[in-house]
Amino acid sequence: MKIAMLSSFYPLRGGIAQFNASLYQSLKKNNEVLPFTFKRQYPDFLFPGETQYVTVQDNAVPVDSIPILDTANPFGYGGAARRIAGTNPELLIMRYWMTYFAPSEGWVARKMKNEGCKVVTIMDNVIPHESKFFDKPFTRWFMKQNSGFVVMSESVQRDLLSLNPQAKFIYLRHPLYNHFGQKMNKAEACEKLGVEAGKKTLLFFGFIRDYKGLDLLIDAMDRLDKSFQLIIAGESYGSFEKYGKQIKNIHYPERIKVFNRYISDHEVPLFFSASDVCMLPYKSATQSGITSIAFHFDLPLIATNTGGLNEAIGKTGAGLMISEINADLLAAAIQKFFRQERAPFVENIQKEKSLLSWDNFAASICSFAKGL
Repeated sequence: MKIAMLSSFYPLRGGIAQFNASLYQSLKKNNEVLPFTFKRQYPDFLFPGETQYVTVQDNAVPVDSIPILDTANPFGYGGAARRIAGTNPELLIMRYWMTYFAPSEGWVARKMKNEGCKVVTIMDNVIPHESKFFDKPFTRWFMKQNSGFVVMSESVQRDLLSLNPQAKFIYLRHPLYNHFGQKMNKAEACEKLGVEAGKKTLLFFGFIRDYKGLDLLIDAMDRLDKSFQLIIAGESYGSFEKYGKQIKNIHYPERIKVFNRYISDHEVPLFFSASDVCMLPYKSATQSGITSIAFHFDLPLIATNTGGLNEAIGKTGAGLMISEINADLLAAAIQKFFRQERAPFVENIQKEKSLLSWDNFAASICSFAKGL
């Protein structure tokens, strides 16, 4: 099959670009695949992080993609669509994770469908975590331009069908990332990070945004004794000041180690190897790519029962779930985790790893597309 992909690719960085690179590598084993990317992914005001682009510290997978779409310039949408159409693909695969992409990607999708090309979009989110009044009408319009969809959690599936009950879709679980290298010895990783190896170590990893519940986790730390420590590793969307003040006001604030910056790929093994459990105290969620990274390093998780987190963690036995978004329950779950044997969690993670391959994911998308 001749496939075009339009989304984030190298030299753009982040979880979406990493996902797309892995999918591209699997798709091209049995198909002709042409990767297209953004001339401009976001205006700067929508991306408060350090940079949208790969740095020398990143262990990114280079993909020779063609930059064609400036999402902020409507006058260029038609040209981008014509450029893709000129390659005569049978299938266009896109990614959708926020409403901002509805106009640009929707325009391209409509033009490609008119050219007889099937369009399948992987829906990371249908309704954003921090929703606005325009999200649903824009997303409904975008969805009409597609032939079908891939969802990776039951919550996204429900949102998809709430906006378009007739939508054609396939449910596939998020594959596991496999480019972060090997797990290290905990003591060695802790030494390199400057944290104590003898403590019970929790990890909060990834971009810091309000819906991810870091404030709940800091409150939970205030309920735990000195034998626990928390590593916060990730770049903050917006000011970190409120979290800094919260940390100063808890008992034993020195137990919380903050790395408030973008974590490059070559550093990822350090943080996951230094930790005993990965924390996902989300207030809302669809699915989380952090789960896939934790699985790669055989690291159990503790998460709130929101969105698709229970599908990946609770139902698979990869960790513990808390029933309510509550700091007291979160602290209790952390204490319960460290009273239990870790081995069964790790065994369950290893079983899941054998199922969640990129090749299976890619083949399922192709089979779904052929049936549309």
